Amino acid sequence: MAEVFGGFFAALPGAVAQGLIWGVMAIGVFITFRVLDVADLTVDGTMSTGGAVMVVCMGNGLNVWVSMLLSVIAGCIAGFVTGMFHTKFGIPAILAGILTQLSLYSINLRILGGRANAPLSFRNHNLIFSLNDINKSLLLGAVFVVVLIVFLYWLFGTELGHGIRATGCNEAMSRANGINTDTNKVIGLVLSNGIVALSGAMLCQYQGFADINMGRGAIVIGLAAVIIGEVIFGKIFKNFALRLLAVALGGVIYYVVITFVLRLKIQVGSIDFKFDPNDLKLFTALVVALFLGVPFWKAKIAQKNVKNKKEVKA
Repeated sequence: MAEVFGGFFAALPGAVAQGLIWGVMAIGVFITFRVLDVADLTVDGTMSTGGAVMVVCMGNGLNVWVSMLLSVIAGCIAGFVTGMFHTKFGIPAILAGILTQLSLYSINLRILGGRANAPLSFRNHNLIFSLNDINKSLLLGAVFVVVLIVFLYWLFGTELGHGIRATGCNEAMSRANGINTDTNKVIGLVLSNGIVALSGAMLCQYQGFADINMGRGAIVIGLAAVIIGEVIFGKIFKNFALRLLAVALGGVIYYVVITFVLRLKIQVGSIDFKFDPNDLKLFTALVVALFLGVPFWKAKIAQKNVKNKKEVKA
């Protein structure tokens, strides 16, 4: 057990750094899932798009900041396409996201020149994030999260931001008050996927390559971060900025837990049980299902307590 904890604490800085990167992605998911109340599956493709654009831009000699900006723009375009499918073609949001995600697989392959993956070495490029310098990645990851939260807190405090929040809260009432809900949905999807693409650009720098499948299952990890953050910090983080921070912290907690579980070894008699990395997606799905079920169970328990009190009074 001491060996397990020793290895866990040694890997902890890397887990936190990667958790911050995925926390940025989770903030993008939060905008559609909680603010807009839209199930957007585009993010699985947008994550890879951000990484692919980042690698190609850096490979063609562009500055790292310009490359990241172009990655964000590419993600925004993907979100815009999903928004058009949903608002102008009348396609349900979840299906519109699936269609865009499906098309992005081919687009990402074209961006990467037909390759399934492409390297982005810190030895050849001046990168912001790198496994080779985890302390720098930790610091800059935290800075990116804080700057993003400040920007979104300002944006959602404007008239446009209030319109987007109103659209997600009550679309019919928003429309009755003269708010263009279709435009707000498109803007929300554009913003969300731009942030997810930014996370993809950060991740491909950190891991040293972009992969066509790097975004597969990203929506589940994003939801896990959102739900974990809400369940753990929901009672104390009421302010919008703090809710965004809770989501980012949810991403960190998720990766810390995953790192611990991957290193966990349980001995029962002469048999050693160790977590198989191939089961990681299954474990993630179970974690999301568990945390999604917590509010439901709490509501059921509260209803049962109220019912018991009424029976006692009667």
